[in-house]
Amino acid sequence: MPQNEENQRFEEELGAVLRSAGDGFAVDDRRELVAGGLQRGRRRLVRRRLAVTGGVLALAAVGIGGAYGGSLLGPAGQATTTSVAAPPQQRQSSGTATSGKEPRPEAQILVKDIAAVLKANTPAGQWQFDDLNGTGQHATGVYDDGDGKAGVSIGFYRAGDTAESGTGQVTCPDKAFIPFDSCTTEHLPGGDRLMVIRGYEYADKREETKNWRAVLLTKEGILIDASEYNAAAEKGAPISRENPPFSPAQLKTLVTAEAWRPLIAQLPASPKKLRPDEVRMPAVPSAAAVQSTLRSLLPQGLTVKSHGGGDGHGYVVVDDGKGASMVGIDVQPKSGKIADLFTGDDVVTLPDGTKVKSRQQPGEKGGAGVVWWNVDTLSPQGFRVIVSAFNSGAQYQAATRAEPALTMEQLKAIALSPKWKKLPLK
Repeated sequence: MPQNEENQRFEEELGAVLRSAGDGFAVDDRRELVAGGLQRGRRRLVRRRLAVTGGVLALAAVGIGGAYGGSLLGPAGQATTTSVAAPPQQRQSSGTATSGKEPRPEAQILVKDIAAVLKANTPAGQWQFDDLNGTGQHATGVYDDGDGKAGVSIGFYRAGDTAESGTGQVTCPDKAFIPFDSCTTEHLPGGDRLMVIRGYEYADKREETKNWRAVLLTKEGILIDASEYNAAAEKGAPISRENPPFSPAQLKTLVTAEAWRPLIAQLPASPKKLRPDEVRMPAVPSAAAVQSTLRSLLPQGLTVKSHGGGDGHGYVVVDDGKGASMVGIDVQPKSGKIADLFTGDDVVTLPDGTKVKSRQQPGEKGGAGVVWWNVDTLSPQGFRVIVSAFNSGAQYQAATRAEPALTMEQLKAIALSPKWKKLPLK
């Protein structure tokens, strides 16, 4: 493929992923997230493609690097998000990504000032910082208390005008998608919210790198996000200690320190809110409607072990007595301009014009022996339904069976069910 065509295809697929993944971000201006995400996504593609989330959904990390990764992505950049974040409080148009609006510039906070607050609010130890003389709104360094070096990072981001804008960033993830040892959330006096999670850098734990994080959402809508590792770097460094150095209580002390307040006050103001006529996010079925409909369409003989999801998408973990199998669904009543994704020898056009794309391929999130079966459908009116199934109860876990509990024909029957078009939208 010529380089210019490859670049164009990448931007189209990245845009599709970001638009779909945007439902997991609670920010006031989706236009900026998508437009800025395209620029940042190219820059971070290499180092994030095989991150915690695995596969293409790693690009969802263009937001704040939070605990994302619940997507059942289809092949070739197709995305169906089963977000681990809480549903956003409002839905905004993602169709304005090419509005020409420039991404908001970063605050020019002195890294040495960030470093000073880090040192003052963590136990005594030796610090080395990547760029002590630089500016920005984040800092990374290496901390050593004598028990082994540990990578530490902290950043500040504006989720929106109110704390409600970023609730998804302080909501514990779904263990069906992100493994963790513990996760707590807390409403603090004064209106701030806190999440502390002890998890892993890689969902499949192919390396023993632990990632412990604390995220504070202030009542003004500012996110203070700190991460620490039991290695000197997020990736590519050997394990240097059993656990990251700071306990959950110490992480809480760090992100809630009053000394951050003068620094986060330097963050750029929220962009101008969209006018009512610009808020045109396509409506989708409710989470409850999607999950109940999915369960009603399952073949006989399956026991639902767990389920979850959000508006427009959901999943179930089923077992027919032969092992757990995850099945996910994404319903997009107005999918936008994605017809170019429905090309190739694996696409069949039905008599009514509906295109059906079926794929069977290895899993992409590291679970040993996991296979991924996917049926993606698009009607002439742009109504899209994607169904995926795995031979494991979670994509990052080893296969529990040779094949998914549902056949490709059963997945196709679910995706093409007329029930989806009858669901009320919100």
